[in-house]
Amino acid sequence: MNFGPKLLKSFFFSALLSVGVLSPAFAADFIIDTKGGHAAINFKFRHLGISWLTGGFNSFEGSFSYSEDDIEAASINVDIDLTSLDSNHPQRDANILGTRFLDVENFPYAKFVSTSVEDKGHGNMTVRGNLSLNGITKEIAIEASKVGAGDDPWGGYRIGFEGITTLDMRSFGYDSFGPTHLVDLLLYIEGVDLARAQR
Repeated sequence: MNFGPKLLKSFFFSALLSVGVLSPAFAADFIIDTKGGHAAINFKFRHLGISWLTGGFNSFEGSFSYSEDDIEAASINVDIDLTSLDSNHPQRDANILGTRFLDVENFPYAKFVSTSVEDKGHGNMTVRGNLSLNGITKEIAIEASKVGAGDDPWGGYRIGFEGITTLDMRSFGYDSFGPTHLVDLLLYIEGVDLARAQR
């Protein structure tokens, strides 16, 4: 069989694609680095209308998929252990975890699953998704931005984001979170590329 130059060129290019040499950039899968302490989910809400009550959750896990070439195809899911709440005051923690507030005995976990990502340019994006809390699932929007990305000292590749969202706790069946019922979630997420981490 006589292969012409154009056919040979096409065959060679297809072969390179098939082995990944010239393959377009696909979204990489990342695991949130909670074991290394490189991620945080913090909160704040008004205390008596005169100051801020702050804290965070010490136990959570999640993963996300992300590509610079198609930001709007990104996705993320996170599970939060609400019993790990820490406001640096044990008596207050017990109160917040009790039936008046989070009622963790009946609802110990919260879960977020993204449904869409809007690329707003310059590393900024709006992440929309479903938050399940207190047995209720509602759509929320997180304003997020890329902090940075690069190789780490252990042969892996990492990428970091920060985000903020404000929850109206009445939407999740709560009515005791201060005079405004609003809680800000402050998110700091560093992910490790799963493919490179497993080499």
